[in-house]
This record gives sequence, C-alpha cells and structure tokens, in this order.
Amino acid sequence: MLVLRSSPASPFGRKIKIAAAVLGLSDHISVENADTTNASDSLRSQNPLGKIPALILEDGSVLYDSRVITEYLDYMAGGEKLLPAGAERFEVLTQQALADGIMDAALQIVYEGRFRAEDKQLPEWVAYQQEKIDRALGSFDTKPLHYVAHNSPNAAQIALACALGYLDLRLEGKWRENHTNVVAWLDDFSSAVPSFEATRMKV
Repeated sequence: MLVLRSSPASPFGRKIKIAAAVLGLSDHISVENADTTNASDSLRSQNPLGKIPALILEDGSVLYDSRVITEYLDYMAGGEKLLPAGAERFEVLTQQALADGIMDAALQIVYEGRFRAEDKQLPEWVAYQQEKIDRALGSFDTKPLHYVAHNSPNAAQIALACALGYLDLRLEGKWRENHTNVVAWLDDFSSAVPSFEATRMKV
C-alpha cells in the first residue's frame, strides 16, 4: 500500500487524489494527514523540504512534489493517460506548471494572512501574487484547455481544476467575476470528473 502524506485543504494533495481516482488507483493509496508546521511530524524526514504532498512507496522511498507523483501514478497505470507522449506532452506539462503556479501564488496570499501579524503584512506582496493568478487565469481564458470527456482528464486539467477549487475555498471565489470561460470550463470538469466533488474540502 502506498501512503500519501497530505492535508484536506491542500490543492496539490487534491491533485494527487483526483489523479489516483481517475487512474483507478485510489484503493492502492492510503492518505495520512501531515502538519507542515509541526517540527515533530515525520513529514520532515520523509521530505526534507517539509512540504506536501509526499508519496511513500512500498519500499520506503518517497516521491515529491505533486508533478513527480502525478507522473509516477501515470506510470503505474500503464502510461500516457494523464501525460501524453510526443510533442503534446510538453504542452500538457507547461499548462500543468501554469496551473501549479496559480496554487503557489494563492498559498503565498493565504500564508501572508495566516503567519504574519496584521500590522506586518505586505499588501504589495499580496498584490504581486494576485497579479500572477490574474495573468495565468487570463491565459487560460484566451486559450482554454480542451473539453474533458467523462473521467478522462489530463494532468494539466486536474491541476487547473484544483487551483480553481483552492481559489474558491481560500480566496472567496473572486476570480469568477472576470474569467467566465474558465468558470464554464470548471463546470464541465466538475460534471465529467466525479472525484473533483468527492475530494472537495467541506467547510
């Protein structure tokens, strides 16, 4: 049994849970919560960066980060399901990196409010991260990802859906006002991929 160290709210961990479900591997993975802020959590010995997600293999070795784990799960399932072969692979990888960047920027905004005293917070830093999110969403708006057939998304589509879900969860879904194409795409994704709703964090 593989062990996924993650947390319920992590968009990167959610990405792995959806990937596993899409590939039919959920029953091969046990999910264990990890506390990235707790120095005594074994996560820091499993991933020296102390970041999630981390996937512990049956031989005790550990894979991280989410892009590496996604590729490993695709390999386990026979390959070329989440990550196509040939030139298209690099388009999917680039789109996945862009979606992951949205998650990274959103996490920076959340951490600014969570870990820095209110009088020490830097509005310009928050604005800088928000601009990254806006530019990335604008890119997806003008060049939307392909339609998702039933339960057969690629790695980039899973990453974007998780990024948008995190914006809804932590940043009040404000992105929806100016990115109607992406909103419509997410509605289609949610309908086509049942594990997206199944992995939604309930607040």
